[in-house]
Amino acid sequence: MDYTKIFNLGGKIALITGGGRGIGRTLAEGLAGFGCDLVVVDRESENSKDVVNGIEKKGRKCLFFTADVSDCQAMHEVVEKGVLNFGKIDILVNNAGCNIRRPALEYTEEEWNQILDTNLKGVFFTTQAVGKIMTKRREGKIINIASVMGLVGSPPYQNVVPYCASKGGVVQLTKAFALEWAKYNVYVNAIAPGYVKTAIVQPLLDDKEKYETIINIIPLKRFALTEELIGPVVFLASEASNYVTGHILYVDGGWLAQ
Repeated sequence: MDYTKIFNLGGKIALITGGGRGIGRTLAEGLAGFGCDLVVVDRESENSKDVVNGIEKKGRKCLFFTADVSDCQAMHEVVEKGVLNFGKIDILVNNAGCNIRRPALEYTEEEWNQILDTNLKGVFFTTQAVGKIMTKRREGKIINIASVMGLVGSPPYQNVVPYCASKGGVVQLTKAFALEWAKYNVYVNAIAPGYVKTAIVQPLLDDKEKYETIINIIPLKRFALTEELIGPVVFLASEASNYVTGHILYVDGGWLAQ
């Protein structure tokens, strides 16, 4: 192995969900920077041209598809189109997610379904669709975006019980898929971010009291930047992690070390 190229992803094709904004867009651009061509999926199309242009400026190819990960048929079609255009998918990043903040006593069934369908059902069936390609080729890297909230209960001021349930499910899916597909040389891991500066946490950033409470329980005393998730994802997508599967990599500023 040429260790100077251990993180090189040149020639690889990555599919990332929720890649139109926030963490997903940053990760798409990061993977392109390490050599990947991209299939980017997002349920909104408003940023599609900017996303494609940003990746093409890095000298990589990009296909953008508008689809909702909770629509299993739509995701199978996206995977088929990606393979038709690129010939394969080497890397899957299950990033698409949503959250609704509300006291547990006030959630509706519709809200529960929305969160679980996006955050958990979407991960399972997108992984299934891509897994059919990877297991047949007997190679592949799958990275799920979980959360520290999938490993510990959320503080009471967070009001995110269904979100915690969905991300806990992602953690278990990661381990179960890793064990089932190890024989196919398909690696399945996850990163579990703590608080990252994105639109989804903007209400916490705007609430001075809640923000200070959160900062006081993070050893590094700050929220993460989206670009600080690129390194962990590239590691799990590259040859550098060829003896790592079923692992949850915490990117949380030291929170879970307490």
